[in-house]
Amino acid sequence: MRPSADQLRARAEAASAALPALMLSAERLAAALVPGAHGQRRAGMGEDFWQYRPATTGDTARSIDWRRSARSDAQFVRDREAQVAQSAAIWVSAAAGMDYTGGTDRPGKRDRADLLALALAMALLAGGERVALAGQPPRPGRLQAERMAQALVARPALDRDEDAPPAEALRPGQRVILFDDFLGDPQPVLDYLSRAAGLGVQGVLMQVLDPDEDGFPWRGAVLFRSASGALRHDTRDAAGLRTAYLARLAERREVLSRAAATAGWHFGMHDTGAPPSQALLWLWSVLEG
Repeated sequence: MRPSADQLRARAEAASAALPALMLSAERLAAALVPGAHGQRRAGMGEDFWQYRPATTGDTARSIDWRRSARSDAQFVRDREAQVAQSAAIWVSAAAGMDYTGGTDRPGKRDRADLLALALAMALLAGGERVALAGQPPRPGRLQAERMAQALVARPALDRDEDAPPAEALRPGQRVILFDDFLGDPQPVLDYLSRAAGLGVQGVLMQVLDPDEDGFPWRGAVLFRSASGALRHDTRDAAGLRTAYLARLAERREVLSRAAATAGWHFGMHDTGAPPSQALLWLWSVLEG
């Protein structure tokens, strides 16, 4: 059913109210990083030294490195490494369960994922990359960060427990960062990684969980149900399920980590009780490494 005009207006007002806070938080988080341009390992217009080569016809006197040339009988030119804007696509799951939080003292998983996604986008854009949300055309510049922020806060949550990144949007040579709790059926993610590897796409899976999902603190009689209400499990001894749950969670992480490594990707974990700077610094280190 399509939302009414009043519902759309209320959604737009909520999105516009959230936008400044998200932008400000992401800017502060991204400021901790010092992005740089990316080399292409060939001669061209850039700043980083690549190699010396013998001067040839057409090289001007200004291009000669006279200090290096003085050490031999030949003249040498100091080549710089060509720098090119890379392309990155970022996807944040909108599955119903991503709105979960186990405490009022911490954000929902989707709120934290949105913050990390936008802060990372700002850092990449500052480094000269072209960035977009998955399925959208990547663009450079400050205005692109604002477009992405608007899209993140305006996007409604799904009424189902599953969401998947758009595999048809993959492009050869790009980098992709996926934010999700990865608690649903792993097969769509495994298929996505397989297709990405075939296209030479590298990237990162970032699992975002609430501390309760990471540690399973429940005891006694508990009714567990998925955010959409499609799945339910009633138990009188929640503590008795903890060992099996943690084993399943560790198994899921192993499956995702192994599949990511096979595809040339990285797999990382973050819980919403930890500072977002930890996750952002890790993301930056693996993307730059």
